[in-house]
Amino acid sequence: MKWFTFSLFAIFMFVISSCNHRQSAYKSYEDYPAYVGDDLGVTVADGKTCFVLWTPTAEAVQIRIYDNGENGDPERIITMDKDVDTGVFRAVVSEELYGKYYTYRILKDEKWLSETPGIWAKAVGVNGNRGAIIRMQDTNPEGWDKDIRPPLKNFTDIILYEMHYRDFSIDSTSGIKNKGKFLALTERGTVNPEGLKTGIDHLKELGITHVHLLPSFDFGSIDETKLYENKYNWGYDPKNYNVPEGSYSTDPYKPETRIREMKQMIQVLHKNGIRVIMDVVYNHTYVTDGSNFNLTVPGYYYRHNPDGTYSDASYCGNETASEREMVRRYIVQSALYWVKEYHIDGFRFDLMGIHDLETMNMLRDSLNRIDPSIFVYGEGWTAGPSPYPQELRAMKTNAPQMPGIAVFNDDVRDAVKGSFKKDENRGFATGKSGLEESVKFGIVAATQHPQIDYSQINYSTSPYALYPSQSINYVSSHDDLCLVDKLIVSVPKNTSESDLLRYDKLAQTIIFTSQGIPFMFNGEEVFRSKKLVHNSFESPDSINQINWANKSIYYDLFDYYKKLIALRKKHSAFRMVTTTDIQSNLHFEEHLPENVIAYRLNGKAAGDIWSEIFVAFNGNNSLQEISIPDGNWTIVCLDGKIDEAGISSISGNKINLPRSSAVILKR
Repeated sequence: MKWFTFSLFAIFMFVISSCNHRQSAYKSYEDYPAYVGDDLGVTVADGKTCFVLWTPTAEAVQIRIYDNGENGDPERIITMDKDVDTGVFRAVVSEELYGKYYTYRILKDEKWLSETPGIWAKAVGVNGNRGAIIRMQDTNPEGWDKDIRPPLKNFTDIILYEMHYRDFSIDSTSGIKNKGKFLALTERGTVNPEGLKTGIDHLKELGITHVHLLPSFDFGSIDETKLYENKYNWGYDPKNYNVPEGSYSTDPYKPETRIREMKQMIQVLHKNGIRVIMDVVYNHTYVTDGSNFNLTVPGYYYRHNPDGTYSDASYCGNETASEREMVRRYIVQSALYWVKEYHIDGFRFDLMGIHDLETMNMLRDSLNRIDPSIFVYGEGWTAGPSPYPQELRAMKTNAPQMPGIAVFNDDVRDAVKGSFKKDENRGFATGKSGLEESVKFGIVAATQHPQIDYSQINYSTSPYALYPSQSINYVSSHDDLCLVDKLIVSVPKNTSESDLLRYDKLAQTIIFTSQGIPFMFNGEEVFRSKKLVHNSFESPDSINQINWANKSIYYDLFDYYKKLIALRKKHSAFRMVTTTDIQSNLHFEEHLPENVIAYRLNGKAAGDIWSEIFVAFNGNNSLQEISIPDGNWTIVCLDGKIDEAGISSISGNKINLPRSSAVILKR
C-alpha cells in the first residue's frame, strides 16, 4: 500500500515536472499557445456538462461544485485534463448540473491559487465569487425573440444620454418603485410630485435616441449581501465581465434574476424607441493579484513595465494587454456576447486609449457582420502613461485608423465651458475669448474644414475625424464637474441663477447644433448639480441623485432642451453624414466681434426642408450686432427661446445678438 501511494505521488510529480518544463519553454507571454475554439466556459447539452478553461501555465486544475452560491463546502471536486498544445483544460460531467455553482482552482508553481469562477462565467452567485449553471433560455422575458432594435439610418442621427441607474431613479420625487434597479427603466406612467413625467416617459418626452448606461456588468465595490447599506459606486471596477451587476437586480442571490431583469429593461427601452449603449471597462480590473484574470492565467492579461511591475495607464493599479491574442479574443467575444444574448446596441469604451487599434478594429468588423448600426465610441486617451506604443493604441489622434469608431471631443468640451483642470477657468459660453477656433472645431465635428485654424485648437493640431460620426460632442459627463457646477465655480459669485441658465442654454445649443454626435449627462435638462463634487464615483445619493422636483422648478430649461433636440432631429443640415457635405454646406462668417461665432448652412443641398439656416453664438455678456445675408428670415431661436415654427420675422442685413445666447434663423 505504501508502495502504491508512493507510485501515485511519483506519477503526480512527474506530470507537474513535465508541465513546468513545458511552461519554461514560454520565453514571453507572446509564446503562450492561443485557443481558437468557441467553447470556453461551461456548456450543458445532451445530458452532459462540459467545462473548458484556457490556462496554459497551470500544472493542474480542479473544478469545485457547490450547492450554494455563497458559502459551504464543495459537494464534489473534479480534476480537469490538459491539452498541452492549446493550453486548454477540459472536464465532462455525465449529467446536467443546472442549479449548481462552481469554481476553478489552479495549481501554479506547486501552489494552489484561490478559487475563481474563471473569466467566462455567464451567471454567478451573490457577489460573483462562484459561477452558476443555469438554463439561459429561462432568463428570457416573454417576447424576447421578437425584440428588435429601434431603427437608425445614420450614426449622426444619434443623441446620447449618459445615465446611472441609481442617479436616475433613487430620489423620493422620481415616482419610481424599483429605485436603483434595472427595472427602474421599465416603469411607465411615473411622475414627480407636480405630475410631470419621470423615468422612461421623461426620456421619450426629451427625445433622446440612445441611453448610455454606466457599467452594468458585475463589479466589485458593492457588497451584494449588504444592499441595505446603500453604498454607491459608478461601477468602473470590473469583476465578472459577462454577467450583469447583482445590486441592480431585485434579488442578487438568484443568478437568473439579474439576467432576466436586465433583458426586461432593454426590451422595454427598445419598445419605446430607445437604443441601449453599454459602458464597458475592459482596460483594467478592480483588483490585480486576486482578479479572475490573474487567478486563471497569472500575469498574462496585463501589461508590465520593464522591471516586471504592473503598468498602470488606467491609474487603477493595472492595465490590460489587449494586443495579446487571448486578451483580444476575450474582449471581442465578450462584447459580441452582450450583443447576441442581451441585444445591446453599442458600446462606450472607458479609457479606450489603453487598447490597441487592431483589437478595436477587429471588434468593429465583427459587429458589422451582425449589424452595422451597432455604435462604438470611447475615450481616446489614458489616465497615465502606458508601455505600449502610443501610435498603436486607440488614441484620439489615431481615430483615422479606426474609421468605424468615435471618440470624445474634449477640445470642444473645454472650449465651451472651460478647462476641466481648473475650476475657475471659463469657456466661450461664459465669456472667455480666444476659444473660437476650438468651438468651430467642434461645430465641424473634428473634421477637415478650410476655415479652421488648427494651430489654435485646445489640445489638437489637426482634424482627427474622417467622418462627422467619429466626434462625440459634449460639455459634461459623469467625470469631473457637471455643467451646472462648472458654471457655478467659474463665474463671479454674485452671478444670478438666470444668468447661469443663460450660459447653460448657450453651451448646449452649441453642442446640439454641431455636426457629429451630441452627448448629454443625465439631469442636465433639469439643472442638475452634484454640489460641486468633481469625482462622485462613491459619493452618497444626496450628491448623485437627480431631484425630479427640479423638472417643475426648471421646466423652461427642460422645454428648451426638448425643443433643441427636436430641432436637430427634424433638420438634416445639423447632422450631415460626410465630411465633404460639411465642407460644401457649412460656411463660417468672417470679420465678427471677438467671442462671436456665426455660420451658414446650405439646407437645400443637405437635404433639409429649410433652404438656408443661419446660426450665431454670442459668448459675450453684452449685446452684439453682426451682419447677416440680406433678405427675409424667420427667427426660430432667440434669447433662450426656441420655436421651430418661428418666433418672429426679420429683414435686412443686420441682427442684434442678445448677450450669452444663441440665434438661429431660417428661410
